[in-house]
Amino acid sequence: MTEFIQVLDNQPALFIGLAFVFSALIGSFLNVVIHRLPVMMKREWQQECNQYLNEYQPEIVKKVGEQTLNKPIDSFPETYNLVVPTSACPKCNGKIKPWHNLPIIGWLMLKGKCATCANPISGRYPVVEFLTASLIATLAWHFGPSIQFAMAALLTFGLVALTGIDLDEMLLPDQITLPLLWLGLLLNLNDVFIDLNSSLIGAAAGYLSLWSVFWLFKLLTGKEGMGYGDFKLMAVFGAWLGWQMLPLVILLSSAVGAVVGITMIVTKKLHANNPIPFGPYIALAGWIALIWGQNIVDWYLVNFV
Repeated sequence: MTEFIQVLDNQPALFIGLAFVFSALIGSFLNVVIHRLPVMMKREWQQECNQYLNEYQPEIVKKVGEQTLNKPIDSFPETYNLVVPTSACPKCNGKIKPWHNLPIIGWLMLKGKCATCANPISGRYPVVEFLTASLIATLAWHFGPSIQFAMAALLTFGLVALTGIDLDEMLLPDQITLPLLWLGLLLNLNDVFIDLNSSLIGAAAGYLSLWSVFWLFKLLTGKEGMGYGDFKLMAVFGAWLGWQMLPLVILLSSAVGAVVGITMIVTKKLHANNPIPFGPYIALAGWIALIWGQNIVDWYLVNFV
């Protein structure tokens, strides 16, 4: 194993290429997570609601009926998780052949259409696969074959899934954010990215920074400006990168979010009162800080302080 790592270290192009191919396969699985995890969560929530209503307000269950409560997701099979059922066309239910599931290539082979019924297949699938592969290849170039690369890749996989889900559902699931938070703290027990004190303070400061903004905005306007998932995602970056990187992450995410939001309003693709997910901007800013954060901070200190 050590010899193999040395070979990869001596041949960076090989390592980057392998990282690209492997992470494209992971990107294919992330498409499944983005699509299915929200459905699984909704089912769990509905089951909890049904259980509560049956226990405390059975007359409502009798009146409304379980079928109505389950209506938003009743079209999905009874057994539905990240593995079962296997991939199929949502229109004709035709099973997707293994070679058509190849990342990026499979979509191109099918020309973006189902092989059975020619129903269009969303271009988001190859985009997610290519984006994931490109991000991990960039990490491979930056970190080389190291523990930092392996852990940063795990973080990136989580960020891609969170971004896709937040864009679709305005939701950042605890099932992803909380494990990433604890993983960051555990890694920095050995100073993998930052010392433990900075990591602990960063996790708390990351959460409280947006939590404070949330409550200040709510007190002033009576509206909720962001969700609790955003607080937790900021805590993730505080745990991984330390409190020192939080100002950069907040500044970058706010700037990108403002530019995108204003552009969408000006082009009339978004109403001024409609909410937009903030998680993708935090994820992008945090990923940039993961690689180039210290360089950006050093450049700012040299030129403006």
